[in-house]
Amino acid sequence: MPYIPVERHLPGITGLLEYRKDSAAPIRELTQFLLRGPNSLTEAERELIATIVSHGNQCRFCTTAHTAAADLLLGEQATTAQVKQDINAAPVSPKMKTLLTIASMVRESGKAVTEEAIQQARQAGATDLEIHDTVLIAALFCLYNRYVDGLATALPEDENYYSTLADRLVNHGYTRLPQGYDHLKK
Repeated sequence: MPYIPVERHLPGITGLLEYRKDSAAPIRELTQFLLRGPNSLTEAERELIATIVSHGNQCRFCTTAHTAAADLLLGEQATTAQVKQDINAAPVSPKMKTLLTIASMVRESGKAVTEEAIQQARQAGATDLEIHDTVLIAALFCLYNRYVDGLATALPEDENYYSTLADRLVNHGYTRLPQGYDHLKK
């Protein structure tokens, strides 16, 4: 049961963002820019960063939501499953392995990121901008994970909610739906 009154039909982060639309606006804008804006990292790769951080933080809502979005973007489910199990054995590029490792370090603590990890990313072909964006996405999802779990948001009653959410994230992005979310009420 959430610690504050949020709309029952809006589990996870959506209910919190609707609760306080004024603070949600800049968070949504930053997330939209980082995960859907122009970038040399694909949208799927950026969703993998969100997935690995959320998984490491044990945030069930965010892990399931971003796994579903990454799966939809990738067109398969094996990659996200393997990334969550063992980054180094995952079917992603060597560059992406180093970036996911950096994201995992950020999840633990910003100070856990080492010069060696940054050099390994550069040697694998990561640009400074990709390293920057990886760290920022990881930090942003630490915020989201703590926001969702810190206010004990509800999980969806129906697991199919995540497929619908993934479709919305992939096709609409992270901005607020213009018509709001009343259509999700049962």
